[in-house]
This record gives sequence, structure tokens and C-alpha cells, in this order.
Amino acid sequence: MDRADAAEWLDPTPFLRGVAWRDGLRAVRADPADLGRLPWDTVERSAVPVGVRLEFTAHGATAVDIRYRAALPGPGSALRDLAHTFALWHGDALVAEVTEAPAREAVVRIGLPDRPGRFTVHPPESQCPEILGLRPAGGSIAPAPPQPRWLVHGDSITEGWWSTRPAHAWPAAAGRTLGLDTVNLGHAGAGRGELAVAQQLAGLPADLLTLAFGTNCWSRTPFSAPLLHETVRAFVGLVRQGHPDTPLLVLSPVLRPEAERTPNALGATLADLRTALEEAVLTDVAAGDDRLALLPGLGVLGPGHLADGLHPNDAGHALMADAVASALREARFVGPSDRRTL
Repeated sequence: MDRADAAEWLDPTPFLRGVAWRDGLRAVRADPADLGRLPWDTVERSAVPVGVRLEFTAHGATAVDIRYRAALPGPGSALRDLAHTFALWHGDALVAEVTEAPAREAVVRIGLPDRPGRFTVHPPESQCPEILGLRPAGGSIAPAPPQPRWLVHGDSITEGWWSTRPAHAWPAAAGRTLGLDTVNLGHAGAGRGELAVAQQLAGLPADLLTLAFGTNCWSRTPFSAPLLHETVRAFVGLVRQGHPDTPLLVLSPVLRPEAERTPNALGATLADLRTALEEAVLTDVAAGDDRLALLPGLGVLGPGHLADGLHPNDAGHALMADAVASALREARFVGPSDRRTL
């Protein structure tokens, strides 16, 4: 790229949303200076820029070019079959999708309708794209106005597994409804109350927090009910060291039919673990934490909303988004009506 071409490209940094930490130019989802204390699965998933997106307003522009660099899946990789799709949203509406073949470095052009307000581009997450620059066609673009920052920590369900597009994952959908800058800190395979993660969350700026974990404490790393109870209290306590007054919603595990009545290696069913987690939160509320609220997860989804018996399908993610948004309103952590910033 010559100097004249480089001058046309805008620095993507002011346009990026959902960013927790940066490792050089890459957006990552764990503190790159503190990876040694984290489990390997958390470190691995933190390199995938889940929930990272571009948000801007357009003035006379008919399209936006996005220059990016992405990893190329190997010949036998299952990622080769995933759609490498850039999705353009305006408010709550999907406007366009552009699917390109994965490339190590490329430019994708997305047409823009003549509409005022906030546009959001969700890049494909599977190839870990690094956004290098933006360029409007026929007009100008500007970074969208900032929104309240919402940190959402959890496991693969929070990360958005089995949603067909990044924008359909429940944190993305709820954040869109409430007008929040969602930072997705769900790590597939993890979400077991890792205390180092709690300390990292405590160090991030946030206007609102949500914790949604516990299902991986049934089998992947078995917990007893008393162990989970104390882990939740310790996790919340560490988060509170950095966010003593920040509104915090805890979502207990949603339905997992195979686990509800089946004891794990330490004798706890998922129903037992759910109860322990909920009682831990209510204990802290009773102790005086009036900026802490609980959303019981069991009634949020039914068996028909699970794609594989564990992860929600798109309809399930939509229900979770609605339930979380309603719980945040009921707790008065957000306004009673939508707070969209368009």
C-alpha cells in the first residue's frame, strides 16, 4: 500500500466498540499482561474478538470500505465451512450482509442506505479479523456517539455459540435493545468462577455488569454446591473491589435437561448448583449490596430453544436477551424504556 492510498484510510480505533483490551492492534478479551494466571481455554477463547464491532454515522456516503487482516483456516479446519460474513445493522434492523472468501488481507465494501443514525458492522468472528482501516465512498463517516459500557462475563452461551450470526447472540441483542456498548467476555469452556477473571473484570471500566456462568461447573470442572456458593461470593467480592457501586446482574444457569437431575462427580446436580449460586447472590443482597440483582435462569428457556441440549438457538438467544433486558429494567439498572442511541 503506497503513501497516497494509506492517507485515504481512517484509523479504525475510534469506530471500534465492544473492546476490552488491546494486544498491539488486536482486540482481545483477556488482559494480555495477565494471561499466566488464566486457564488455557480462557486464554484460547480470549483471542477471538467476539462482540467487537464497528459503529458509525454516515453523511452522504453510499458505501464503506473495511480493510482487514484475518487468519486463514487450514485445509481440514471446520472453520472453512463457516460463512465469512460482514453484517450491517441500522438500529434493530439488519440492512445487508456481504460474504467474502477468507483472505489474509482484503477490503470488503458494504453499501449504505441513506438513513440518519447509528450503523453497526459485525465482522465475522471465526477467523479473528483485525480491522486495519475504514474508508467512506461518496461522503463521510464519523464514530458513533459513545454509549454506557456493559461488561458481560460467562461461558459459551454468553459467547454466543449456536447463534447463526454474531449479532444474534443474547448479549449483542440485549445491548442493541438497551443502547449499551456490550463487551462480550464469555469464554467457551470456561465461566467457572475463575478468580483471576474476576480481578481482571474489576480493573476494566464499566457502567453495568452481568455475570452468567455455572453450567460448566456441573461436568467440565465439577463443583459441589457449597464450593460454588463460596466461589460465587468470592467472585462477586473481587469484582466489587473495582466496582463497588456499579449495577451488577447475575444470571443463574439456564435449562440443561441432561444435567438437571444427574449428579456430577461431586454429587451435585445442575439444579443443586443453580440453587447454590442463587443463594450466594441473595446472601450478598441481604448483606446490603443494593446494586446487585439476580435473574433465575431456569425458566428463561424451554427444551425447544436449545440447539444441542445445551446452547440456545437463535430463538433461545432472543429470549435470553429479552429476559436480561427486562431484569435490568426491573432492577432499575437501566431506564424503564429503551435507551437506544441512534
